[in-house]
Parts: sequence; C-alpha cells; structure tokens
Amino acid sequence: MKRKVLIGGAWPYANYSLHVGHLAALLPGDVIARYFRQNGDEVMYVSGTDSHGTPITERAKKEGTNPSEIAHKYHKEFVEAFNAVGFSYDFYTATYEPYHESHVQQMLVEMKNNGYLYEKEKQQDYCETCGKFLADREITGLCPVCGKSAKGDQCDACLTSFDPSDLKDKHCITCGNSTVQRPNHEIVFALSKFQSKLEKYYEENHKVWRTNAINETKKYLEQGLPDRDATRSLDWGIEVPFEGYEDKRVYVWIEAVMGYLTAAMKVAEERGEDFDAWMQDGEDLISYYIHGKDNIPFHTVIYPAIIMAVGRGWQLPKRIVSSEYVKLGEDKMSKSRGNLVTILELADQFESDSIRFFFTANNPERRDISYSEEELIAAHNKFLCGAFGNFVNRNVSFLKKKFKGVVPAGAVDAEIAAQTEKMYADIGGKIEAGELRAAVELMLQYIQDANKYYDAQAPWTQVKAEDQTDFNNTTATCLYIIANMSNLLAPVLPNGCAKIRTMLELDETPSWTPINIKDGLVLGDCPILYTRIQ
Repeated sequence: MKRKVLIGGAWPYANYSLHVGHLAALLPGDVIARYFRQNGDEVMYVSGTDSHGTPITERAKKEGTNPSEIAHKYHKEFVEAFNAVGFSYDFYTATYEPYHESHVQQMLVEMKNNGYLYEKEKQQDYCETCGKFLADREITGLCPVCGKSAKGDQCDACLTSFDPSDLKDKHCITCGNSTVQRPNHEIVFALSKFQSKLEKYYEENHKVWRTNAINETKKYLEQGLPDRDATRSLDWGIEVPFEGYEDKRVYVWIEAVMGYLTAAMKVAEERGEDFDAWMQDGEDLISYYIHGKDNIPFHTVIYPAIIMAVGRGWQLPKRIVSSEYVKLGEDKMSKSRGNLVTILELADQFESDSIRFFFTANNPERRDISYSEEELIAAHNKFLCGAFGNFVNRNVSFLKKKFKGVVPAGAVDAEIAAQTEKMYADIGGKIEAGELRAAVELMLQYIQDANKYYDAQAPWTQVKAEDQTDFNNTTATCLYIIANMSNLLAPVLPNGCAKIRTMLELDETPSWTPINIKDGLVLGDCPILYTRIQ
C-alpha cells in the first residue's frame, strides 16, 4: 500500500549560523525522506527558518540592523548550508513568508472560535529603564525548578519549560535592572484544557519514541499544563488577527510549530492535493518530527495541543525523532557562546557524502556524541574509500582493463541474492523506526560481506581458467551487489550512489527493491567514488 509520509524538520532560529549539532539533529529527516521516496511512498518533507522572536531582534541589535535583515540573511545562509550537505526538502520556507502568516492567522481564528484562545489581563514583567514590557528572551533569572540561571520560558540546564512569570530574581537582559510587574492584556492559549487528552495521546504513542522524548514529555505532563500567552508586546512577528491587539504580535512559540502545517499546506496546494483530507489520521499516513532534545515538549505537548485546538482532524505526531547533543570535547555546542563548527565550514572541508555518513553512523540517538575532524576523516578513509569505494573500483577497473568494460553474462549467486533481499527489509525497517545508526551498521555489513565474497572467489584467478563460467558468475554477482548498493546506501550516500547508477546505466531514481544490471552492458567511465583524505 502506498503510504503518505509527513516529515517535519525542526525550524532553526535565524539568529546565528547553523552548526554541526543542528546537522546531527536534522539529518535523520533527510535520510528517512529519501528512503520513503525510494519505496514509492508520497512524501512531504518540510521545514523552514524560524524568523521571528526575541533572539532575532537581539541579534539585529548586535549587528546594528533590523530584524527583517537578520531573518533574510540567515534564511539565505541556512538554505545554502542545507543544500551543501544534500538535504532534499520538498519545501523549505520561512515564517516571515505571507503564506505562513495568513494561514497562522486563520488557525488562530479557528482556535478562538473553538474556545481555546481567550483574553486576559495579567501582570507582566516591565523594564522601567527600557520603558517596555519584556519578551521571554529579554528576561534572565533563576529557574523555578533547578535554581540555575535561565532565560525566558525554558531552562537550558534542566530543560524545563515555564511561563516567564515563574522565573525568580528577574532582570532585564538589556540593561540589567530588576523588572517590575505591570498589568497588560494578552490572548492566552488554554493549554490546560488538553491535559487529559495529551496524557492519553502520550500513552498511545510513546512506545515508538526515543527515551529522551518519553522522559521529557512525562515530566512535562506530570508538572501540570499551564495556559500560555499566545501574544506578546513586540513589533517583529505575525500580526494578531483580533481587534485591540494591533500593538502585539503572535508569540513565536505557537506560530513556529504551526510552520509544519503551513509548509505542508503549500506542498499539498502545489500538488493539487486537499491538505485536510491528506492529513486526516489513518493507517495510510505516518508522520515524523525531527529535532533536538531541547525542543521535545514543543513537539510532544504544545504542537499536538494546537492541532487538537484547530479541530480539523489532522494526525497528531506519530514518530518523535529527538536527538541528543553534539559536543566539542566536553562542551555542548552553543550559538550564544560561539563554541561551534558551522555546517558551511564543514562543507568547505569535506564532501557531503562523507559528512552525511559520519553523522548518520554516529548520530546522537541515545547519548551525546563528541565531534572531531580526525574521526570524520578516519570514517571516510576506512569505510567510504577502503570498503565501499574499493569494492566498486576493483571490480569495475578489472573489467575495464581486461575486457574493455564489457560485462560477461553470468548467474548471480543465490545466497547473495537472498541476503540482498533481506537487506532491503532489514535496512528499511531500521530507517522507518528512526534507528539510523543500526541501518548504517547493516549497510556496512553488506559492504564487508561483499568484499569477503570477492576475496574468497578470487576472480583474478578464475579469469585464468579455460572455463570462464566461475569468473562470469562472480562478476555478475559482484555487479549485482554494486547495483543494489546504489539503492541501499542512497538515503545516506546520494552522490556516490548516483555515480554508480550512471556507470551501470540504471534508472536515475533509486528504488527499494532488488535490481540487476541489463544484459550486454558495456561499462562507462569508472569514477573514483571517494578520494582518500591525507
């Protein structure tokens, strides 16, 4: 059965360059998307730049410009970075785009009509020195849970999310003075109304989530869900679609996660699909949400509650692919501290397949990882050059040298064919489960077994025999393996696999089923898949 697959990659903030921590967290989405496309399923793989909120306005102040310039600058850079490492989004957009804005406003109206948005006057943090109400990221204080220093509505130390009013010993980040409380009116999202529904959602879905998502969501639900402001006193963001709130903007935490919906709506519109019908919960639809662990509650609590509040019957998130952190040495990579290696810096040094292979094989699925250039180079040389590339090159170069590239007719080894068929099922199953490290281990096993088969058969000896049957069969089997490597490895190594497909004159689009080369093939140029890095 052809499935519908929605894959949402987290929306990075447009306030600094993307680093390899972002890459490791978001790369699983691209691998999963490429796999499902190969399998013949209908994929909507979407994401975009989160271009509103206080971090962008703070970055604009530092760079002496305005938030719009900052948002456009980093959006352009993000697109370049994702392209550099081979991401295949069906649509990558930005929250400042009019399409997103208009559909967010429409959903907010629906949420209000359904009784989940209400008006409230409340005491908020005000800076008398700066003369304004403060947004969450403009406030610093002590976390109400762990007591450590925290900004805004989330503590980086214990990952607890909270209302800014719950912070202790609050100060304005800009001037450092203590805040005071003044009355202000806001539109509030009645998140508390979804406590029981979200607990039921958690029980029905968490068994296929990663451990960090299970733990963080359970903790968040056990604390009890507070209502949250949906508007804020800002001048950069989406205008509030309700009378009397012209001086406010939609709070970024609620409109950014709506981006998964607005981006998918745009894809559906361009494909001539009815999004509401496409997005209905059912066995033929599966959704994946790809992000780092610091974004877990927004994807497992707040986003599902928004979908419920809109009330159109859309599927709630099914697969939560939440990664741990990437460190440099013992330190977490951080935009604010400048302790990072950017994606573009990495792409300037290494080809995209090498980067994709390393961060998939070492993905921080269950624990933090440390990145080092030496380990990436070692993985490239050992596996891409020494195992995968070498197997392809020594088979093809031998045929080119001895037979001018003419592929002899032969029979594929039955055990290899059976193993190959099993690899499609096993690797596909691991990718669908979001277990990408395990998928790469199976890919490497297939490569290693191929090299063992080649060495055991010794075609350089078989070719000297009077009867060429054994040599022909070995050659047919090895080329069969190479052809299927171009399918099985393509979600992780699209560039190298594309070179193989061109050489073997295979269909441009990989599939997820065993394939063979055509009879009478004369091999084209034999490209070196990967060059050893000194």
